Amino acid sequence: MELKDRLKLARKQAGLSQSQAATKSGIDQATISNLERGKHHSSTHLLQIADALNVSYRWLTAGIGEMAAGIGDARASYDANTSPAAQPLRYHRYPVVSEVQAGRFAECIVPYPAGMEERHESTDYEAKGSAFWLEVTGDSMTAPAGVRPSIPEGTLVLVDTGVEAAPGKLVVAQLDESNEATFKKLIVDGGQRYLKPLNPAYPLIPINGNCRILGVAVEAKTRL
Repeated sequence: MELKDRLKLARKQAGLSQSQAATKSGIDQATISNLERGKHHSSTHLLQIADALNVSYRWLTAGIGEMAAGIGDARASYDANTSPAAQPLRYHRYPVVSEVQAGRFAECIVPYPAGMEERHESTDYEAKGSAFWLEVTGDSMTAPAGVRPSIPEGTLVLVDTGVEAAPGKLVVAQLDESNEATFKKLIVDGGQRYLKPLNPAYPLIPINGNCRILGVAVEAKTRL
């Protein structure tokens, strides 16, 4: 059987619809649908799906071993002197917004404003306030080779509006003269606050009451 067949079999054996399986896994129904149709042949969410359907991750992904999840199966791929890392018990889904939407999102009281629910990403991070994913554009946060952190274009950063924007944090901010959000490092030099790009080719942006901090970046992930 292919992945799509194993997934469909596991879901039906669990007695779940695609929507129910997606909700239990903490992902979008479209992910389940695309996998079952063979449109996608892999996913970063397969471990979540296997846990939700109570099947072996190795069986689901590669057809190896027994279908049912078990301690023996979980340990089979580890050496005798190691043990598997603990998996998060709960995943949280946050919307992916554009640079233009970010400012409006940070002002909203409800966590998922209308029109922003089309795409979500999951994480085990539990936000302290309303949170959203922002896709980085441009190379202003790409640091020189060997320097960390470096946040290249296309990276998704999770922004928590409930975290204090302390100096040294990577923040998403909105300048008065712009309708779009900008992603930079917050620093203080000589009592003056700046937004600092990680790419030294870009200038510092002084903050003189002309900027609103929308939130602090707490996680980043890049799709290959």
